[in-house]
Amino acid sequence: MKTLLIFFVLMNLDKLLKTGHCIETRDQILSITPTTQQQVDLLKNVSTQYETALWQPVSHQYIKEETQVHLFVPANSSATVKDLLQTHNITHEVLLVNTNELIEMQMRNDSTDPRSSSTFYERYHSLEDIYYWINRTMQDNPSTVKIILLGSSYEKRPLYALKLSSNNRPNKKAMWIDCGIHAREWVSPAFCLWFVKNSLSFYRQNQDITHILDNMDVYVLPVMNPDGYHYTWTTNRMWRKNRSISKGSTCVGVDLNRNFDANWCTEGASNQACSEIYCGAFPESEPESQAVADFLRRHKDTIQLYLSIHSYSQMLLFPYSCTLDEAENHKDLLEMAQEAAQNIRRYYRNIYRYGSGAKTIYLAPGGSDDWAYNLGIKYSFTFELQDRGRYGFLLPPSHISKACNEALIAVKTIALKVIQKTQAPTSPPQTV
Repeated sequence: MKTLLIFFVLMNLDKLLKTGHCIETRDQILSITPTTQQQVDLLKNVSTQYETALWQPVSHQYIKEETQVHLFVPANSSATVKDLLQTHNITHEVLLVNTNELIEMQMRNDSTDPRSSSTFYERYHSLEDIYYWINRTMQDNPSTVKIILLGSSYEKRPLYALKLSSNNRPNKKAMWIDCGIHAREWVSPAFCLWFVKNSLSFYRQNQDITHILDNMDVYVLPVMNPDGYHYTWTTNRMWRKNRSISKGSTCVGVDLNRNFDANWCTEGASNQACSEIYCGAFPESEPESQAVADFLRRHKDTIQLYLSIHSYSQMLLFPYSCTLDEAENHKDLLEMAQEAAQNIRRYYRNIYRYGSGAKTIYLAPGGSDDWAYNLGIKYSFTFELQDRGRYGFLLPPSHISKACNEALIAVKTIALKVIQKTQAPTSPPQTV
């Protein structure tokens, strides 16, 4: 009997391989470019009616003809989605076929202690590890690093920021960097850790870092959305929003980068709680966005540079995203972003687009950078880090170093320019 079974399998192996019945279906990332309005409508339907997750664009309302769509398709939806695409003659490319393995690899860690591993900063870390790192960083640098509790999240997790300060010079100005506003963008918190490590390690060794820290205090918020970030480690790697409960809806979460009071909930945001770009019940309805806004309001006279770190798509953006109008100092912002992009290309051979948010990608009201700009922080930027879609939100740990170094050179370029334009420098700046 066993011999007959083996003979049957061998005789039908070719058929089994062709039909795919012997191949395990896995979660995949598809790249799709609709060419007609009918195909656009179908993709909008697929992305909202089936168990999928849009990576790019972030919401179905941004899908349009001749614009690439990146779609996460779980294994249990794969056959249905691909049949629909084939029926409507929509071609697709599989960007990632091994998403499960990539996620497992991202969660693997050899150490939670930055002092015991040379690769600590080239790994992704859980929220608990990041909290441990925050405390360890302060303990190891008591004269330079201070922990500030900004508030707490919806689920009562602390919002810790680090203040890096090299001196107590009177009337010293500052810059702000926040990471992890969107939960699934793991390379963003990785950059905040990278930036702090680099700043502390190379102060008094690297002229640019020294010049920046001598002239500016730096506030760094490693994880602005701790509830969402924790959820991506425990439950759903593709989660974007925070984890607040909306009244009258079973859907969870608000897009914190649509929750600030900058043309709040106009075109480019949604008042539907189930949307990935849900703006919340009112501006600053979420404890996370309110905590950040309150801190920035209290320090608006000292903070001269605001930076928000995101992924992915390799862009250096500045206000406005909430309107097509140009910012008052558009020319300055454009020149800074252009020089930063040129330095990334010069040193790392990588291309970053740059420009105002609304004109470079799409309208996105309620963003933190626009709100900070309107508050009076006239040098305000959003960085979208690596990559352009090959791995997307699942950027492998082996890419962290290059992604963070690219962002670091952009931060240094812009910070040096801000100091040059707004302050009498304590020492001559060095070109990055």
